[in-house]
Amino acid sequence: MTFMKKNRLTHSVVGLSLSMLVAGTALLSPQAASAATTTTNGAVAAVSATATSTSRVDSILRTAKSYIGKVTYRFGTRNTSRLILDCSAYTQLVFSKNGITLPWGSKAQAKLGTLVSKKTSLSKGDLVMFSTSTPGVINHVGIYIGNGQFISNTASSGVVVREMNSGYWKDRFIMGRHFK
Repeated sequence: MTFMKKNRLTHSVVGLSLSMLVAGTALLSPQAASAATTTTNGAVAAVSATATSTSRVDSILRTAKSYIGKVTYRFGTRNTSRLILDCSAYTQLVFSKNGITLPWGSKAQAKLGTLVSKKTSLSKGDLVMFSTSTPGVINHVGIYIGNGQFISNTASSGVVVREMNSGYWKDRFIMGRHFK
């Protein structure tokens, strides 16, 4: 094989490897993709740590789901070492594990990011705020995971995925907050 053909083949393989990486769990920004380097045998040697918000959202959702069955709910509690948390301590923990600092308290978290007023405008990874007692007053927070579902730490079940558009939560949505 001539050098020219081998070089094109190497770049094709590298392009395919990078495409497969992008199609997988780590979507790269254009800057990160262009920062990828290759070795002489065509393997991807290094990729910038800069990733798009899509990969960060995926990481937030993975982190959130990893706590299912592991967290005990207790109102007004933020004990991360023993995983005894209220709803906002849970979202605070999940986001902090992904490099985003949130204050403790659902009302405080409702002041950050960009307002999302309609359920239909929510994006995966958005915080979702609810009223579970006094109508219109935010006192519960979770994380939107898509398809009308969210994950949160609840007094009744711990960390669970719930439907937003039916049952208990249907008429309790107040707003979402977008952080991308």
